[in-house]
Amino acid sequence: MKSPLRVLFYGITHEHAPGKFESLRKLPDDFEIAAVVDDSPRGSPMYRDYPWTPTGCPVVSEAEAWHVPDIDVVFVEVTNCDLMEIAAECARRGLPMHCDKPCGEAMEPYRAIAEMCREKNVPMQIGYMYRANPAVQFCWNAVRKGWLGEVRFIEADMNHAYNHDNYAEYISTFRGGILHNLGCHLVDMVVPMVEGMPKNVHVVMRAAPGDPEWARSCGSVLLEFPFADVLIRTSASMPGGILCRRLRVDGSNGTIDLCPIERFDGGRLTLAMTLKEPVGGYAAGENVVDFGVQKDRYADQLKELAEIIRGERTNDPSQFERDMKTHAITLMMSSGEHS
Repeated sequence: MKSPLRVLFYGITHEHAPGKFESLRKLPDDFEIAAVVDDSPRGSPMYRDYPWTPTGCPVVSEAEAWHVPDIDVVFVEVTNCDLMEIAAECARRGLPMHCDKPCGEAMEPYRAIAEMCREKNVPMQIGYMYRANPAVQFCWNAVRKGWLGEVRFIEADMNHAYNHDNYAEYISTFRGGILHNLGCHLVDMVVPMVEGMPKNVHVVMRAAPGDPEWARSCGSVLLEFPFADVLIRTSASMPGGILCRRLRVDGSNGTIDLCPIERFDGGRLTLAMTLKEPVGGYAAGENVVDFGVQKDRYADQLKELAEIIRGERTNDPSQFERDMKTHAITLMMSSGEHS
């Protein structure tokens, strides 16, 4: 019988930290949370009174974190601006990690960390939360197999309505604003469906409704790839939140429309695929593909990481190139920095 991997859960301030913590607790055969690092006094003021605190495991200081014995994997869930600092320490120590996104506001620090992990064959999984989404994987497969014909346009939309105090101030500390924070998820979702790097990048950044004029809380970008255009939209003021997020892929033989991209309200996750000619066992006209009720956003990705660490799955070297491309494009659209 396999033993669960001992987890150092480093940080409780990242937006995804509560969800990741709960997902780990639902996977007792794969993970055991050995300790949690409480980083709440650090970072943006919006996190200092964060209402979530972990229970059922030791809480240690940042000074004590690296002395917790027999750690198999680190979950890096600190504030966005601190992620790369902790990831670099994990890489130096040769510790496998799940590191949340985004990967900093520059290319080289992240590249150096990722290359160190690659050289040591240390797994470094980035928390792009749609990678294990079955509907998104269906889209990637449909494009890869040519079911949609020649893809010329992709639209990806990701919004929220958190209404946290000081969110506009916090998100505007990033040069790319909300495009940096949310847009990276959309870039990662698009990368498997396009070739090359964008030839041109057209960014519009403005304040979401109700935010001060200086806020970078609403943004859109048109990415001109060699054979397709990609429109990415993000906003901090969308009442429908998660249920309004959308991925649409248009090709010469058909269109896929996935809205919402994910759902955890008990409803079934579906997409519509409209085809000009039948392909892949699907008829011409509209096809509704049903993926059932989603139980957990993160579990499948985390189980994959456990399999890699235990040697049951290959630590795919091509993942390094995808991660580099995703971050480079994120910087191009949010920071004006090219790799």
